[in-house]
Amino acid sequence: MKRKRLAAAGLAGALAAALVAFGTTNAFADTLLSDDFQDGNSNGWSKSGGTWSVVTDGSLAYRQSGTSSDARSLAGATTWTDYSVQARVKPTGFGAANRYAGLIARAQSSSNYYALVLTSSGGVQLIKRAGGDPVVLGTGSGAGGTGTWTTLMLAASGSQLYGYVNGNLAVQATDSAFSAGRAGVAASYASVTVDDVVVSTVTGTPSPGPTTGGPTLPPTEPPLDPSAPPIGFASVNALGQNGTTGGAGGPTVTVDTASELLTAIAQPGPLNIRVQGMIALPGPMHDVTSDKTIIGVGASSGITGAGFNIGLPISDVTSPPANAVHNVIIRNLNFRDAADDSINVQMYSHHVWIDHNDLAEGYDGLIDVKRGSSYVTVSWNHTHNHTKNMLLGHDDSNAAQDTGQLKVTYHHNWFDRTPQRNPRVRFGEPVHVFNNYYVYNTDTGVACQANAGCVVEGNYFEDVEEPVTNSYAGPSGRCVARNNVFAGESGQPDCGGSVQEPSTYYRYTVADPNTVKSVVMAGAGTGRL
Repeated sequence: MKRKRLAAAGLAGALAAALVAFGTTNAFADTLLSDDFQDGNSNGWSKSGGTWSVVTDGSLAYRQSGTSSDARSLAGATTWTDYSVQARVKPTGFGAANRYAGLIARAQSSSNYYALVLTSSGGVQLIKRAGGDPVVLGTGSGAGGTGTWTTLMLAASGSQLYGYVNGNLAVQATDSAFSAGRAGVAASYASVTVDDVVVSTVTGTPSPGPTTGGPTLPPTEPPLDPSAPPIGFASVNALGQNGTTGGAGGPTVTVDTASELLTAIAQPGPLNIRVQGMIALPGPMHDVTSDKTIIGVGASSGITGAGFNIGLPISDVTSPPANAVHNVIIRNLNFRDAADDSINVQMYSHHVWIDHNDLAEGYDGLIDVKRGSSYVTVSWNHTHNHTKNMLLGHDDSNAAQDTGQLKVTYHHNWFDRTPQRNPRVRFGEPVHVFNNYYVYNTDTGVACQANAGCVVEGNYFEDVEEPVTNSYAGPSGRCVARNNVFAGESGQPDCGGSVQEPSTYYRYTVADPNTVKSVVMAGAGTGRL
C-alpha cells in the first residue's frame, strides 16, 4: 500500500489536529494530499524547470538538485481554495543572492502563486508571483539555514495568508490576487530537498485577535527544549540514579572521525559528544560507558556500519551489578547499515534515553533492550526500511534475568513500514506504548509475550494487520489496549489481562490519538532539536 495519496479529500485522522481560533469559529483539518516519497517516485508531481528526483536524505525525499534554474513542482491536478500546505524543507545551495526555496499555495500556473520561502540570506518571506519578479508581502524569521531541515506551513483562507516556521507564526499578509490553485514547491535558482508534504483543509473565516495575530495552527510537534528531561521510565528515580541526565556537568567534544568517536564513548566520566557528519565505524558493536550524551549536529549526522552497545558483556547474573552501565542519552543521530544491532541495551543497564533518531537498514534490531535492563525511554524516533525493529527481552527462557525488569516507555515514535517487533515484548512490566504512529506494519504492531504486561494507549494504527496482540508466538502475555485509533485496513487488538499502571511510576499526558499521525510525522527523527 503506497503512502502517496494525491486525490482523496477528507482522509480521516491524517491531520486531525484542529486549526482552531479563527475568531470564535473552530476549524478542523482534513487531509487533501500527503506524500512522504517512500514509494520511491514522484508520480503526480508536475515539474517546471530544474532537475527533480526522489533521493535518500535520512529517508526518501524529493530533491531539486541544481542552482541554475527557476524551478517549480506542483502536486496533483486539483485546485483548492482554503487550505494549508506543510512540509519539511532543507535548502542546500543558492545560485546567487536574493534566491529562495519553499512551499507554494494557490498556484494558477508555474509563474502565478503565493509562496512561503527560505531565502539565501537566512530569512523567511511570504511572496506573490504574478508572472514577473516576486513581490514580498511580508518577512519573518526562525529558519534553520542552509543544510538544515525547517518545517514550513503556508495557510490560505479567504484573503488571509499565514506563514508558520517550525510551528510558530512567522509572517502574515492580506492579498486577494489568487483565490484558489494548486500546492507545490518553489526553488528559484536554489537546490532544495523536501519531505513529508501534507495539504489540509482550512475552514471558517479568520478573525485574528490582537494577541494571536492569526489562527492557531497545530505545531509541528510539542515545543522542544533540548535540555528538557525525558518523559517515561528514563525520568524515574531508581537504582541510585535520579532521572537520566547523560553527560550533564561534563565537558563537550565534537567528533568527526571514527577514532575520535570511539575514544569519546569509551572515556570514563560525564561527557557530551557532538557527532559531526556521518561517521563510518568498523562493525559490529562499540561499547558506550556511563554518563554520556551522544547527539548529532544538524539533521544529517550519525554512524554507518556498526552500532552502539550500552551494557556489560553477557553473563548469567540475576541481579543488577554495581557497575551496570547507566545514564546514557542518544539523540538526533542517523543509524545506517549496522553490521549487528543499531542500538543495543543489555545486562541491567538503566536510565537510557533514545530520542529523535532516524534508524534504517540494519542487520538485526534497530533498538533492542534486553537482559534485565530497565528505566529506558524510546521517544520521537523514525524507524523505516527494516524488518526486525525493536525487541524488548531476547528469549522466552530468560525469566531469571528479566522478570521485574525491562521497564520501558515508547512514545511518539514513527514505526514506518517496519513489519514486526514494534516492539516485541517479553517479561517486562509495565511496558508503556503511547502516542506512536504505526503505518503498514504487515505482521504485528505491539506483541506482548512471555508474561509481559503492556499498556498500549493513544496510538494511531494505519493499515496494521495485527496492531496489538498477546498471543503472537510463544508464551502469552498480558496487555491493556485503550483509546487507540485503528484506521484503514487495520485489525483489532487481541488483548487481555491486567497490567500495572505506568502512572504509578511517572506522570504523563496522552494526547488525542487522532492528532498523533500528523504530530509524529512532523516531529519524529533527526533535525528537530
